Amino acid sequence: MKNSTVKYLFVAGFISLLVACSTKRDNFVSRGSHALSTKYNILYNGGIALDKGVTDLKSQYKDNFWDILPIERMQVSEDKMLPGTTKNADFERSETKATKAIQKHSMNIGGLEKNSQMDEAHLMLGKTRYYDQRFVPALEAFNYVLYKYPNSDKINEIKIWREKTNMRLENDAMAANNLRKLLGEIKFKDQIYADANAALSQAFLNLEQIDSAMARLKVARKFTKENEEKSRYSFILGQIFEKLGQKDSAFVYFQQVIDMNRKSARQYVIHAQAKQAQYFDTKTGDSIAFLKKFKDLLEDRENRPYLDVLNHQMALFYEKYKLVDKAKFYYNKSIRARSTDTYLLASNYRNLADIYFNKAKYVTAGKYFDSTLTVLEPRSREHKLISKKRENLADVIKYEGIAQLDDSILKLANLSGSAKEKYFLDYIDTLKKEDKKKEEDAKRKKEKGEDSVDASTADNGKGTSKSAAASAAAQNSKQSPPNPSVNSTDVASSFYFYNPKTIAFGKVEFQKQWGDRSLIEGWRLNREKANNNANDTLNKDNPEVADKDKKIDERYTTDFYTKQIPTDTKVLDSIAKERNFAYYQLGVIYKEKFKEYPRSADKLETLLTNSPEERLVLPSMYNLFKIYEIIDPSKASQMKNKIIAQYPSSRYAQILNNESVNIGLGTPEETFKGLYADYQAGKYRETLISTDMAIVQFAGEEMLSKYELLKANLIGKLYGLTEYKKALNFVALTYPNSPVGRETEQFISTKIPQLEALYFNDVKPSSWKIVFQPANLNPADPNTKKLMDKLQKFAKERTIEKLTISTDVYTKDRNLIVIHGIKTEESAKGIAHVLKDYKDYMIVEPSTVISTDNYKIVQVYKNLEEYIAGKGPTFVPKTKPTIVLPKKEETTSKEEILKKNAKSEEGKMSDEQPDMGPPKSPSNPGSNGNTPESIRKNMEKEDGPLQSLPSKPVKP
Repeated sequence: MKNSTVKYLFVAGFISLLVACSTKRDNFVSRGSHALSTKYNILYNGGIALDKGVTDLKSQYKDNFWDILPIERMQVSEDKMLPGTTKNADFERSETKATKAIQKHSMNIGGLEKNSQMDEAHLMLGKTRYYDQRFVPALEAFNYVLYKYPNSDKINEIKIWREKTNMRLENDAMAANNLRKLLGEIKFKDQIYADANAALSQAFLNLEQIDSAMARLKVARKFTKENEEKSRYSFILGQIFEKLGQKDSAFVYFQQVIDMNRKSARQYVIHAQAKQAQYFDTKTGDSIAFLKKFKDLLEDRENRPYLDVLNHQMALFYEKYKLVDKAKFYYNKSIRARSTDTYLLASNYRNLADIYFNKAKYVTAGKYFDSTLTVLEPRSREHKLISKKRENLADVIKYEGIAQLDDSILKLANLSGSAKEKYFLDYIDTLKKEDKKKEEDAKRKKEKGEDSVDASTADNGKGTSKSAAASAAAQNSKQSPPNPSVNSTDVASSFYFYNPKTIAFGKVEFQKQWGDRSLIEGWRLNREKANNNANDTLNKDNPEVADKDKKIDERYTTDFYTKQIPTDTKVLDSIAKERNFAYYQLGVIYKEKFKEYPRSADKLETLLTNSPEERLVLPSMYNLFKIYEIIDPSKASQMKNKIIAQYPSSRYAQILNNESVNIGLGTPEETFKGLYADYQAGKYRETLISTDMAIVQFAGEEMLSKYELLKANLIGKLYGLTEYKKALNFVALTYPNSPVGRETEQFISTKIPQLEALYFNDVKPSSWKIVFQPANLNPADPNTKKLMDKLQKFAKERTIEKLTISTDVYTKDRNLIVIHGIKTEESAKGIAHVLKDYKDYMIVEPSTVISTDNYKIVQVYKNLEEYIAGKGPTFVPKTKPTIVLPKKEETTSKEEILKKNAKSEEGKMSDEQPDMGPPKSPSNPGSNGNTPESIRKNMEKEDGPLQSLPSKPVKP
C-alpha cells in the first residue's frame, strides 16, 4: 500500500513538471516557471557576458582628445564582417543566451506574450548586436520589443537604445525627433531621463546644432548618477565652449572635472589640466604656480600613463617664454614616453622641427619633419602642408650647405699667413683634446669589457671625410661644411664599415692600442700583449727603429690644412659666384615659400654686399623692395628710388613707375589662357610680343615662370633650336625651385640632345613637299596672293594625287608656302617643273623639293639654305644611307650624347610642363641595326609627326 502511494505521487509530480514546462499553457505555474528560469538562469549568465564584453570594449577604446569627444565611449570600426560572425566572444555568448531564452521560454499564446522576461531578453539581444556593431539586426530587435511589448517597464530604455542605433546608421534627424517626443513622455527625472538627454545631445552634435547640444548635455550631467558620465559630460561641455571661443566658460567646466578628482576617470583630469594649461597667459599668468602644479603632476606616480601629455604641455609652456632648450628637453621626454596618441607624437616632432628651423639647423629640422609625416594621417590637410614644407626645405638645406661651405672657404682664403697659422693651431689644440678624451673613453670602456665600436670614433671618422680646412673653420664658427671638392648634398653613411675614412682611422687606433697582432683565436690575451710590449721596449732601445716607427699625425700639422685652401683666383671667383647664387636662391625661397621676410631680407642684403654678378643685382633689389613693403615701408621707398635711378630702362623700373603695359585681360591666369590659345592657333609672332608685355606686367607673380617658358617655346618656333636651348636654360636657371624650372632642366638634359642628333637624309621618305619662299609676309600682298592662287588652282586640277597648300611660319620675318601630299621625289620634281615652265602657271619664285622628314628638321634648325646647299647638321645623300659627319670629333660627341640619353630614365612631363620636343627615345643612327627610316618611324609612333618645336606649352 505504501509503495503504491509513493509510485502515484511520483507519477503525479512528473506530470505536474511537464505541465509547468509547457510554453503552450497559460497558467500561474507555467508563467512563473518560465519567467524564473529565464531571469535567474539564462539572462543572468547572458548579462554577465554582456557586461564583460562592454568592459573590454571600453578598455580598448582610445579617446581622441584633440576633437570633441563622443557622448558614448565606443569606436565604430570600418572593418567589414561576414554575416553571422562576431568580434567578441563575450558578445557571442550573450547573444546565444538571449536567443536561447527567446526560443525556449517564449510563451506567445493567442498573440500575447505571457513570459514577463521576454522584453528583457530582446533588449539584451539588441544591446549585444549594438555593441557588436551589427546595427541593423539590433534595430530589428528593439523594434520587435516596441511592437510586441508596448506596456513593458523597459519601454523608455528600449526607445533610447533604438535611437542610439538610428544615430549609428546616420539617421540623426529621425533620432532627434523621436528623442524629443520621448522626453515629453518620461515622468520621472532619473537615470533614464539623463540617458535620453545625453543621446539627444549626441544627435544635435551630429547635426551641428551646438547650442541645443549644450543645453541637453547640461541636463544629462545634472541628472546622471554615474560619476564617469558626469566627468565626461563636463569635459565635453568644456570642449564645446572652447570650440565656440568662450575660453572662460571652458575653463570653468574643465575645473569641474579637476575638482571631481578621484571620482572622475584619471584621463579626464589630466586632459582637463592640459586644456587649462593651453590658456596660460605669459603676461598675466603666475608662472611659478604653473610650474609647481605641473611638476607635482609629473612626480605623481598615478600620472605615469599620462607623462606624454604633461611633458608636452611643459614644453609648450617653455616655448611661450622662448626658452627653446628647455622646450626641446620636454618635447623629447614626451616622445620617450611612448605615447599611443599619434597626433601628440606628431605635434612633438613638428614643434621640434620648427625650433630647429628657426635656429637655421635645416638638416635636423628636415629629419623631424620626416618623423612628423610618418605618424600623421596621410590624407589630412596638415600632412599635405607639412609635406609641402618638407619639399621646400630640401632646397633650403641644399643652398644653406653651399652658402656655409663657400663662406668658410672664402673666409680662410682671405686670412693672412700668420692669421691662418694661429687659426689652425687653435683648432689643432682643440682636436688634440678631443682625441685624448676619446682615447680615455675607449680605454675606460675596454677596462669595463665593452667591445662595441665607440660612436665618437665613427663620428671622428666622418669628420675626416670632409675637407680638414673647412672643418677647422666650421669648428670655430660652429659650422660643419664639407669638402669643396665633394658635392655638398652628399651625406656619408652612418654605418661604420660603409665609410672608408672611418675604417682607416679605426686601423690606426687599433695599431696604437694593440700593435701588430696575428689573426688567431685569443689574440687579446695578456701573453700576446706582453710580447708586443717587449718588442716595443726593444724598439725603443734602438733609436733608428724608434724613429722609423714614430709617426706624426698629419691632422696635427698646420700644413695639412693650409694646403687644402684654394689660392687660384679663378677657383675663388667660382666659389664666390656659387655662394652668391645660393644666397639669392635662399632669399627667394624664404620670401615666396616660407614667408620668412626678415630672413629673406638678410640673405639678399648680404648678397648685395658680396659684389654679385650683374644679373643677380636687379632681381635682388626688386625682391628686397617687395619685402620692405611688408616689414619696413621706409626702406621700400629708398629701394624703389634706387632701382629707378640706377636702372631706369629696366622692366622693374617700368613696373615701379606704373608704366607696365596692360594687354587687355585682368588676372595672370586669364591672360595666360588667352596667350596659350593664341599659341595653339599658330599666332607665334603676335603671341611673342604679347608675352613680353605680360612678363613685364606680371613681374614677381608666381606664374611668371610659365610665361617665361611660353616665351621660350615661341622663340624656338621663330628662331630655331639654338635660341630655343638658350631660352630654356634661362628658365631653368632663373626658376630652379619651381616645378616649371625643375622640369625644364630635366627636358634640357633628356630631350634637347635628341633634337640635336637629328640629321638630313633621303632614305625611303614616306612623302615629299615643294617649298616656296614668298618675299612678303602679308598674304594680301599682290605677289604672294598671285602665288597662292596659282598653287590652289594647280591643286584643284591635279587628279593623280590629293594635294594641299599651307602657309607655314618659318622665322620671325619669313613664311613658307608648302605643297603637301606628294608621294615620290620624281613626282615632286615633275610638279615643280610644270609650275615653273607651264604657261598657265609660270611661277618665278624658286622652289625646293624636300622630303617630309627633312622638312621637319628644317623647321627645327631653321636651315633651309643649308639644305639647299647640301649642308646642315649632317647631310646624307640618297645614295649613302649611313651617317657621314664632317669631323670625327662631332661623331664622338653625338654618339656620347645618344648613349647617355639611351641610359637615362624617361621622365614624364606633368600637366604644367609643355610637350617641348618630338622624340622621346631616339636611337643612335647607324648603330644596333637601326636605319634612319626606322628611327623616324619610332619617333612618330611615340610622339606623332615631328614638328618644328614643341607645340604644347604649360597648361593653364
